[in-house]
Amino acid sequence: MQLVLQYDGSRFAGWQRQPATVTVQGAVEGVLERLFERRVTLIGAGRTDAGVHARGQAAHVRVPETWNASKLRRALNSLLPHDVWIAQAHNVTDQFHARYSAISRRYTYQLGTDEESASPFRRRYEWRLPWQLRDESALSAAAESLLGEHQFYGFAVRGTAPETDQHRCTVTYAGWTRRGGRLDFTIEANRFLHHMVRFLVGTMIDVAAGRRKPKSFLELLAAPNNLAVSPPAPSHGLFLDRVTYPAHFYLEGV
Repeated sequence: MQLVLQYDGSRFAGWQRQPATVTVQGAVEGVLERLFERRVTLIGAGRTDAGVHARGQAAHVRVPETWNASKLRRALNSLLPHDVWIAQAHNVTDQFHARYSAISRRYTYQLGTDEESASPFRRRYEWRLPWQLRDESALSAAAESLLGEHQFYGFAVRGTAPETDQHRCTVTYAGWTRRGGRLDFTIEANRFLHHMVRFLVGTMIDVAAGRRKPKSFLELLAAPNNLAVSPPAPSHGLFLDRVTYPAHFYLEGV
C-alpha cells in the first residue's frame, strides 16, 4: 500500500529510522506495528534531512489483507502525533516501490524577504534572509540553467553516493516565484542528491546578493567536486512537495 504523508519536520531528526532519536519513519512504523501487531518496515521515496518538511512524501508498506486503504488511513491519523498526517492511501501492485518506482520528485524552498518574515509563524518554515538581494533577476537566470541533465558533483555532499555514481540528475522544472514578502524556489527532477536543493538555494542567493559572480554558478554545474559551493540554505525552509509514479501501479486509479 502507498501512503502519502505530510509532516512538520521541526522536531524530527529526519525521515530515516535511527536509534534513540525521533524520526518520521520511526513514528509511523511505531503506529503501524500497534495496528498490525507485528514488526513493520515503511519504505520512503527519499530521506528528508532533520528539520525538512513534507507536503507529499510517499512511502509503501505491506499490510495484512484485513486492511484497506481508507481504513488504514483513518486508523493512522487517529494515532499519529499531531505533526504527521496521512493525506492519502492507495492500493498498489506488488511491484510498486516508493523509491525505485518514482519518476520525479518536486521540492520547494521558502525564503522570507520582508520584515514580517521575523514572525514566529513564518520563520519556522522560511529562511529569513540576513541580507538584501541586489539582483533578484539573477535567481531566474540561474534556475533556467538547471534545466536538462547535469552532473551535480558541485552541489552534493561528498561521499554520500556510491563511487560509481555519476551524480546525474535530469531537471524538468526549476523556477522562482515571488509571493509578496516571500520567495519560493521550486525544482522537479528524476532524482536528488544529498543537500542538493539546499546547496542550490544557498549558492543562488549568494549570486543574487552580489556575494559571488553569476558565472561561478555555471562553473559549479561543470565542477568535479563541491569545494567552491556556497553553504547550504537552512533545512527548515525546505519542503518535499510530491513524488510522482506511473499510473499503472495504482489499482484503483488516482
